[in-house]
Amino acid sequence: MSMASEELSDRIRDLLPAMLPLAEKKMFGGRCFMLAGNMLVCPMKDGSLLVRVGKDGYDAALALPGASAIDMGTRTMTGFVEVSGDVLEDHDALEDWIARARAFVDTLPPK
Repeated sequence: MSMASEELSDRIRDLLPAMLPLAEKKMFGGRCFMLAGNMLVCPMKDGSLLVRVGKDGYDAALALPGASAIDMGTRTMTGFVEVSGDVLEDHDALEDWIARARAFVDTLPPK
C-alpha cells in the first residue's frame, strides 16, 4: 500500500470506529472498507478514493467537485466514483463522501 493510501486509510478508520460490522479487504490494488460485507470506500495508491454511491446516486455524485467516472477496461462502473485526493485533504469533504457511501450501503442486505 502506498503512503498516500495508508494515510487516507488511517483517516477513514478514525471516522468509522463505531460502524460494525466493519472489515477491510484487499481489492483494486488497495485495502477496501467493507460494511456488513458490502464495499463502502477504497483508498487508491494515488491518494484518491473509490466511493460506492449506487446507480441512483451516481449522477449527483459525479457533479460534485473532484469526482470522476471509473472505467474498468471498456466498462464504466456506474454506482462508483473516484474522488481526487486533493478534495479529500479537507476533513469535512472526506466525512461527506464516507457518509454518502454509507447512505447507499445501508440500503443493501448484509453479505
